[in-house]
Amino acid sequence: MIRPLISARHGRNAVTASNWSGYAAHNGPYKSVSASWVEPRGHCSGPGHKYSSFWVGLDGFNSTSVEQTGSEMDCKNGNPKYYSWFEMYPKFPVTFHNTVRPGDHFHGSVTYNGGGRFTLKLSDTTRGWTHTEHKSLKSARRSSAEVIVEAPSSSRGGVLPLANFGAVHISGARVNGSKIGSRHPAKIIMQAGGTRKDTVSRLANGQNFSAIWRHS
Repeated sequence: MIRPLISARHGRNAVTASNWSGYAAHNGPYKSVSASWVEPRGHCSGPGHKYSSFWVGLDGFNSTSVEQTGSEMDCKNGNPKYYSWFEMYPKFPVTFHNTVRPGDHFHGSVTYNGGGRFTLKLSDTTRGWTHTEHKSLKSARRSSAEVIVEAPSSSRGGVLPLANFGAVHISGARVNGSKIGSRHPAKIIMQAGGTRKDTVSRLANGQNFSAIWRHS
């Protein structure tokens, strides 16, 4: 389950949170968000399950809904699992059943069409498939637009351990058709207590950044 930003501490133009990292424009309403990324290769070992997801979305930074689509890299008892999905949180995510492999190039977008209607589109340009979902959520505020690496959560256990995704590279992050950097976004760093879970680079050219795993 991909949840709104939780346990956040706000600084000048930076946020630490237990479950998100990346960049979020947060002075909406916003109409669209899009970005491209390369599915990272998981580094999995040992028993147990760990999780990581990479997505674009509207809402969630300072609201209780999220309209989002992206990909996943989870570790299940030492084996990496790759897949993709969309979610209209607080509803549960819906998994796409297309093959996903490390190195696949993704492009995702979420667009508001008016009247509470959204279009969520995810393409794996390496494998040549695209999913376009038309969904409605009239209560959505569209108060933020973000490009995020996340440690997913469960309804029972809260934030789950972050899978070692190595590094993920995100490019062309745009909000309302403009580079996300032009929206003065907050930089989000995933941190639990004193443990920083990943490192997020500065925005390059106002629209490109990387996240590097550090800790589960």
